[in-house]
Amino acid sequence: MDNTQGRVGASGTTRAQRDTQATIFCVLVVAICFMLYIPLSADGHNLDIVHQVPEGHVGVYWRGGALLKTITSPGFHLKMPLITRYEPIQVTIQTDKVRDIPCGTKGGVMIFFDKIEVVNRLRKEYVYDTLLNYGVTYDKTWIYDKIHHEINQFCSSHTLQEVYTDMFDQCLQIDEQMKEAIQADCTRYAPGIEIIGVRVTKPTIPATIARNYERMEEERTKVLIAIEKQKVLEKEVETQKKMAVTEAEKDAHVSKIVMAQKLTEKESIKMQQEIENEMYLARERSLADSYFYKVMKEAEANRLKLTPEYLELRFIEAIANNTKMFFGDKVPNMIFDQRLLGNFLTGTLRSMPKQSEKLTQ
Repeated sequence: MDNTQGRVGASGTTRAQRDTQATIFCVLVVAICFMLYIPLSADGHNLDIVHQVPEGHVGVYWRGGALLKTITSPGFHLKMPLITRYEPIQVTIQTDKVRDIPCGTKGGVMIFFDKIEVVNRLRKEYVYDTLLNYGVTYDKTWIYDKIHHEINQFCSSHTLQEVYTDMFDQCLQIDEQMKEAIQADCTRYAPGIEIIGVRVTKPTIPATIARNYERMEEERTKVLIAIEKQKVLEKEVETQKKMAVTEAEKDAHVSKIVMAQKLTEKESIKMQQEIENEMYLARERSLADSYFYKVMKEAEANRLKLTPEYLELRFIEAIANNTKMFFGDKVPNMIFDQRLLGNFLTGTLRSMPKQSEKLTQ
């Protein structure tokens, strides 16, 4: 009986110890998980053992309030809780928007810039020096406060017309001036800050002045419309003039082609006529030469035939062919007059050479 009670008491003690150890182990596991994943400090980083640096950032650490030179890249890292504090610092391009910036112009008019965007980047190799000198909120010093300062400097040296209209119409000069002014001071005092661009929105002006500008813009729009109408009319007149010139040039070109065609036809007709004339002259010359040759041959033949005997024969034949009858006491003695016949033959023979010479000529 006593032995049984002793065994039961020992077994209860062992079970109690096991429960206590299990409880302690569970508490430790929960505590470790709690410290690994659940930040309990006000800034959310003091009690973390494992922390993550996001892409585009670097991890910066403070120990006992002093900035460490350790710079970590994106990913998971370990640190000592409660002793080491960490902050992720962006090193990619970011845009800071500065809002509601009041400034007074040279003429004393108060205007407001609703928003100014500054595109900037902190170089990775200058992270330690920049945070050491200006802290995590370095952009407040060199971007937000600097924008307020530069805008007020700019407005105080320009009139409302220049700030509200002229500077925005001339290729956004105010953007370039702001960028150059901020970059100049950053290069001198905080070289790790790179100003990529500045976008300044058009300022808000008092309502009464805005109405005046609206009326001015209406009048300017009317003037621009009139100028554009005038340009359109000038273009139409110029177009009509060009069309008329083109039409005239076309007509002149066509007329020139037609005249050249007619001239070619006339020259062709002329050449054809000249050929016909040459053919006619050649034919007439050939006929004349043939006739001349014929006459010459006839003349030569006649000259050979015209002998006194032949002429006497022809004379007698001519007298014999006369059918006239003569009545009276005395018959005409012309036939028997030898002197008359000789005179006739002599004159005929003399005239033959002269006729031959005329024909030859």
